[in-house]
Amino acid sequence: MRKGFLAVGAVGLLTLGSLTACGDDSGGDQAGSDKTPKIGVILPDSKSSVRWESADRKFLQAAFEAAGVQYDIQNAQGDKNAFQTIADQMITSGVTALMIVNLDSGTGKAVLDKARSQGVATIDYDRLTLGGSAEYYVSFDNEAVGKLQGEGLVKCLTDAKVEKPAIAYLNGSPTDNNATLFKNGYDSVLKPKFDSGEYTQAADDSVPDWDNAQAATIFEQQLTKAGGKIDGVLSANDGLGNAAISVLRKNNLNGKVPVTGQDADPQGLQNILAGDQCMTVYKAVKQEADAAAGLAIALAKGERKETGQTVKDPESGRDVASVLLTPKAIYKENVKDVIADGYVTKEEVCTADFAKLCTEAGIS
Repeated sequence: MRKGFLAVGAVGLLTLGSLTACGDDSGGDQAGSDKTPKIGVILPDSKSSVRWESADRKFLQAAFEAAGVQYDIQNAQGDKNAFQTIADQMITSGVTALMIVNLDSGTGKAVLDKARSQGVATIDYDRLTLGGSAEYYVSFDNEAVGKLQGEGLVKCLTDAKVEKPAIAYLNGSPTDNNATLFKNGYDSVLKPKFDSGEYTQAADDSVPDWDNAQAATIFEQQLTKAGGKIDGVLSANDGLGNAAISVLRKNNLNGKVPVTGQDADPQGLQNILAGDQCMTVYKAVKQEADAAAGLAIALAKGERKETGQTVKDPESGRDVASVLLTPKAIYKENVKDVIADGYVTKEEVCTADFAKLCTEAGIS
């Protein structure tokens, strides 16, 4: 049986304009229109991925400012106590809508339930809070992300003509439902190859809290246990991928072992240009932020919008109104697409050591 959730209904709601306004049918406490609209956002950390501060914050801020609504965006920096304290402060300060990226479902549920009990509307951003009470969930199709990673690793191993490759998994945090969904996706591609004997699985480990330092230690142990025989690394994001690459580099194996990633951060893109990373998955965060901001702005004003799709919370069985966006695989030949989209800048990627590689990759 597959873990995670199933998306139901129309897919492809990429812009605020595609969300249709409708009456309040939430069945729960709603922010009243007599209150001054104010939106609180709690980001998870800045350690697991640079995206939270470099992309999500700026895109959410721009959307709120364009709409002329008050907002407060804070980062819990991986601290569950700080996460709850920030939420309490935001509720006390009068936010009428609260958007969270949970650190785990337990903490997230407590925050969402408290907000809802105080009449504050809620949104799960990027990560679904299992058993939670958020009125909306906005993310990417995370099983599709994992599938692109699995397909990418297969492509790179095939291109390198590696026979019966031994694969190591560096999965994301076991407390993050997204990590489960990513694994569902890449397992759908790779497990049949393990079962048939075409590939072998050298290791399958999760990285607590997406911690890159722990990832390096885990991968070093994987490599040692495998006697140095690892031919491909399915790493769930660019940070974990870079951790694996740092270990491969110490063993003069970088560039010889395909490594996957996700987030298309500057370091991941540089690793791809250098040939040390096989691919990454680009999620156009501006689309995600704009969709979530549109819903938050409506909720903050006591309104609701129809998304046209739902996901089922696997813990509670509740159907959560959702927006799921489409991810994109990035290889050396289309790194330029991420820069052209404005997600990262040429200056961030094409530093002195990478200037020549950028030119060769058509980045101008």
